[in-house]
Amino acid sequence: MKVIIIGGGWAGCAAAITAKKAGAQVILYEKTDMLIGLGNVGGIMRNNGRYTAAEELINLGAGDLIKITDSHTRHKNINFPGHEHAWLYDVNLVEPSVRNHLQSMGIELHFMTRVVDVEKQNNEIIGIYLSDETYIKGDVFIETTGSTGPMGNCLRYGNGCSMCILRCPAFGPRVSISARAGVEDLQGEREDDVYGAFSGSCKLCKESLDKGLLKEIEEKGSVVLKVPPEDINIDKLKLKVCQQYALREFAENIVLLDTGHIKLMTPFYPLDKLRKIHGLENARFIDPYAGGKTNSIRYLSVAPRNDDMKVKGLDNLFCAGEKSGLFVGHTDDRYSKLQ
Repeated sequence: MKVIIIGGGWAGCAAAITAKKAGAQVILYEKTDMLIGLGNVGGIMRNNGRYTAAEELINLGAGDLIKITDSHTRHKNINFPGHEHAWLYDVNLVEPSVRNHLQSMGIELHFMTRVVDVEKQNNEIIGIYLSDETYIKGDVFIETTGSTGPMGNCLRYGNGCSMCILRCPAFGPRVSISARAGVEDLQGEREDDVYGAFSGSCKLCKESLDKGLLKEIEEKGSVVLKVPPEDINIDKLKLKVCQQYALREFAENIVLLDTGHIKLMTPFYPLDKLRKIHGLENARFIDPYAGGKTNSIRYLSVAPRNDDMKVKGLDNLFCAGEKSGLFVGHTDDRYSKLQ
């Protein structure tokens, strides 16, 4: 069985591992030069309900990726607004480990290779086309392209492109494979019938922070700083994808995490306002992240699927990750109580 996976984020890597363990020939195509996608900037694991989910995966024999993030943990069992017992992994180290693991399993990886179209026969996909017009046949196809962007959507529904981790200007836009196969995407909406939702966080240059503040962040793992009263913006909480950040604390405070970089837990924050906060007087943002403008717009390309993750109307196209639904409940605090 030849399984072709489109997209090398966390979901694509997990799908590749599972298919390989099942005995398939597995080929993965990733449009950028790195695996794990947003995992290169995420840095948070085992917080809230993710702890239970991680332990379940390990006990089910599907914990390969969890064990890799665990091995690169910088801080364990830290708490900050909306999060309990979080583990922070080093985003600078995790991707090579995932890549080496997949290669050691015999999974064929292709980078800077964008899938742009499919060939169908009845209700099945029989092959894919790459951007250089190469054609590849397969038996089963798994789409894990996510639901973020492409850049045109970030321009239309957000504040514009400022080079998020997808790096569309460098590697080309995300292509919806299910849509290319004739299945109409589902689009998420936020308030006022506006499509999509803001995603991401911001990365601060370590050298631009006050040395005392930097030392505290690296020792504790997280620091919470007060926002000046005149700069508190409660309305911006409605914009964020993940609802564990839609808390008043994230409007009234700046939350900084040590994930190898200094992660600022907000999808955007104007630089002039950021520099009013003690310890951040000389702060500057670093790409690939948004900074003061915002980065990506998400939930604009979800595939309608059955409970077996098969895309409706197609017999051999499956989906995984955010492409398969609006997964936010796994971090809900109520599930952490099950521990």
